[in-house]
Formats: sequence, structure tokens, C-alpha cells
Amino acid sequence: MKENEIAKIAVDVAYHLHTSLGPGLLESVYQELYVYKLRERGLFVETEVNVPVIFEEKHFTSSFQIDILIEKKVIIELKSVETILPVHKNKF
Repeated sequence: MKENEIAKIAVDVAYHLHTSLGPGLLESVYQELYVYKLRERGLFVETEVNVPVIFEEKHFTSSFQIDILIEKKVIIELKSVETILPVHKNKF
């Protein structure tokens, strides 16, 4: 499955959860339900995956953690906040 196909499913599941549950729950609750629904659709999903950070030629193994990794291709960073701040927006 290609990245765009995975992303389409991921967005669809996120939309479904948002419209069903609404705001106000803890991030951990949204994550558990999101992973459940992704797996229900047959996707391979990992959570809290450590990504090594290389700084000054040294590897730091637990410096960054991916919330959700789908099919080893799509990264999901969950946020459960009342207001989106500039720090939450993609800078790429």
C-alpha cells in the first residue's frame, strides 16, 4: 500500500473519531481508539516508536518518539489541545 492510500485511511479514521467523540478527551484515549480503528482496517500499526537522533556524530536512541507509525511509512503525531498554536503547525 502506498503512502497516499495509508494517509487517506488515517484521515478518514481521524475524522470518524473526531465526529463521534468530539473534543475534550485525553490524548492517550484518542490514541488507543485511533490505533484500534486503524488495525480494524487491516493496517500494521506501531505506537511510541523511538527514533534515534544523531547529534555531533552520537546516536541518542530515545530522544524522539513517534506517537503512531502506520505500515512503517506514515507518521502520526497526535495532539489533544484546545487551541492550535503556531508551534503545532508543520514548518516543512
